[in-house]
Amino acid sequence: MKKVELIATATFGLEAIVKREVIDLGFEDIKTDNAMVTFKGDLSSIPKANLWLRCADRVLLKLGEFNATTFDQLFEQTKALPWEEWIPEDGKFTVTGKSINSKLFSVPDCQSIVKKAIVEKLKKKYNVTWFSETGPEYTVQVSLLKDKAILTIDTSGTGLHKRGYRENSVQAPIKETLAAALVKLSFWNKDRLLLDPFCGSGTLPIEAAMIGRNIAPGLNRSFASEKWSIFKPEIWKNARVDALKSIDQNVQLKIKGTDIDPEAIEIAKENAFEAGVDDCIEFDQKPLGELDFKDEYGVIICNPPYGERLSEVEEVEKLYTSMGNYFENLNTWSKYIITSFEEFENFYGKKADKKRKLYNGRIKVDYYQYFGPRPPKSIT
Repeated sequence: MKKVELIATATFGLEAIVKREVIDLGFEDIKTDNAMVTFKGDLSSIPKANLWLRCADRVLLKLGEFNATTFDQLFEQTKALPWEEWIPEDGKFTVTGKSINSKLFSVPDCQSIVKKAIVEKLKKKYNVTWFSETGPEYTVQVSLLKDKAILTIDTSGTGLHKRGYRENSVQAPIKETLAAALVKLSFWNKDRLLLDPFCGSGTLPIEAAMIGRNIAPGLNRSFASEKWSIFKPEIWKNARVDALKSIDQNVQLKIKGTDIDPEAIEIAKENAFEAGVDDCIEFDQKPLGELDFKDEYGVIICNPPYGERLSEVEEVEKLYTSMGNYFENLNTWSKYIITSFEEFENFYGKKADKKRKLYNGRIKVDYYQYFGPRPPKSIT
């Protein structure tokens, strides 16, 4: 089967998590760089990576990499790449681009040069002068960093955070990929209670349930490369069948999501149903002060309000103080809290055991981690 080189793009700070996922999926020649993890496989790696990567943003097919300081170099070296092996005569392809610290700094010009080079290559292959572009979509990206060009085709289409279950959401929801990463960065496992006291539309509990049940995050959506002519139908079909067989229907999960907003709770229940995990998450409309921490050991993972607007700062300061008071006696629990509020620890009342810098969309955030003791083996 044809060998391919793929790039899993990642939000800043999540490269190590994505690398671990790539390793666990059994891929080869893995390399990590800023915001990306590169790896190799065969054609079947494309559906496998798209279906299973929880924390990556996209899966890109790498066509080539070279130095380019002039438009002539960009044109000739792009034209030399094997575009005809991937894009059929009726293929619809667009070119996106970005340039950082490179002599070729005009992104529109780079896009135009790359498009022209691909067209010239395909003209020669198909012996035509005009393309209908009525077939499957191929999004080509030219990425220039310090005069090094990387040419890719996007195999995912819509970003991987779009799982297909979140039809509705509340204001300022957390991305599904980041939510999955927060769970993976915690010490939660499927035998322990997980609580999100600010669950909103339920993304964190749902992602945890999908991890606990081993549900492939891309199982309920489609991908751009599913329609590519290079794939025999059974390649994608087999990948989906394998993913379905991997689901653990017997696992008993203890996951709870609460929120003060009754509308958010209803949305969370709907989303959990769409994700196929409504039977293993308990959602309840409750304010923070009414939570009952009966379990001796547990894990709290939450994405509370940040106070991005000046009018909300005082309210958020009070909330973080209340969180510190309510969680103070939970000595055997682990707490994981993500926020952009830089004074969080001061109002929470305790310095985190570990703090990790991440991004929630374009917002710079910190992931505050408070570690509880390891439960006895009889409990875990």
